[in-house]
Amino acid sequence: MMMMKNNSNGNSTTFTVHERLGAAIAPNANASYPSTTTCSINLSTSSNCQSITTVNNSNTNLMPAGSLSSATAASCNITTGNSNNNSTSNSSNQHQDLVNLFECPVCFDYALPPILQCQSGHIVCSQCRQKLSSCPTCRGPLGNIRNLGMEKVADTIVFPCKYQTNGCLSNLVHKHKLEHEDCCDFRPYMCPCPGASCKWQGSLENVMQHLWLAHKSITTLQGEDIVFLATDITLPGAVDWVMMQSCFGHHFMLVLEKQEQQFFAIVQLIGSRQQAEKFVYRLELNGSKRRLTWESTPKSIHDGIQQAILLSDCLVFDGATALLFSENGNLAINVTVSIG
Repeated sequence: MMMMKNNSNGNSTTFTVHERLGAAIAPNANASYPSTTTCSINLSTSSNCQSITTVNNSNTNLMPAGSLSSATAASCNITTGNSNNNSTSNSSNQHQDLVNLFECPVCFDYALPPILQCQSGHIVCSQCRQKLSSCPTCRGPLGNIRNLGMEKVADTIVFPCKYQTNGCLSNLVHKHKLEHEDCCDFRPYMCPCPGASCKWQGSLENVMQHLWLAHKSITTLQGEDIVFLATDITLPGAVDWVMMQSCFGHHFMLVLEKQEQQFFAIVQLIGSRQQAEKFVYRLELNGSKRRLTWESTPKSIHDGIQQAILLSDCLVFDGATALLFSENGNLAINVTVSIG
């Protein structure tokens, strides 16, 4: 810690710094100081800080300290410690302060371009704007006023992923933020059971516990080669059959979904996309001199199965085909999981 003071006659006053005491005191020839390393700093009183005179242990040895002409006397700060670390910390804090200016007062996510404001200049994100009739900050009318200045600033900074509190460390430009969050591995997982009745969501580590507690009727079979038996496939309307398969230290969910006269069979991994890419599953229907097979990579429950079903990226067959392979209204599907 160092202090300086200018006398009225234009001369500078030198203060001695005691590192162990952490205090700056005026030099006193009669004082007795502890045996610690001391130094004194002599600053000139010109408008710009130009030079520093360093004195070690009362021996007057002058050492060049480089030019400080870029800093004015009013804002000249001299600090001890690692200046690079301090600079990085200050820069990070300033960036975070700037990012915080984009916080939406409604959802507390960030308002990204196009950024709309009220007549008083308060911003709100475009998603919340669609639900509002007045400014949530001042209650004034909301028009369609673009804040072009904020949009230009948004182009120059990066924003943290909205799942940062879940562990995501990604910082992205606003053009890539929404795309990243749609597939972020730290996004909460939805219940993988088909249908819309269960609204549970949580971390990947808690998915199986949820299934065991909330969906106790689901059967789990052990092994990489099992038979999935769907009973009463002639039931009318939309029907789902679900079974769990456990192998290779992972859990797989087997789903047979009936929509009108179409059947869709698929396997999804209770795991991430990266984990799912390591496996291959094979579905096979066997009948009298007939065989129908499908082989693919399991879907992660992070993505769900609805998009795959919509694109027919699974085993697809109609009701007539199902009857060809069924026996007494029951359909057996051989399921094999292997490491790809």
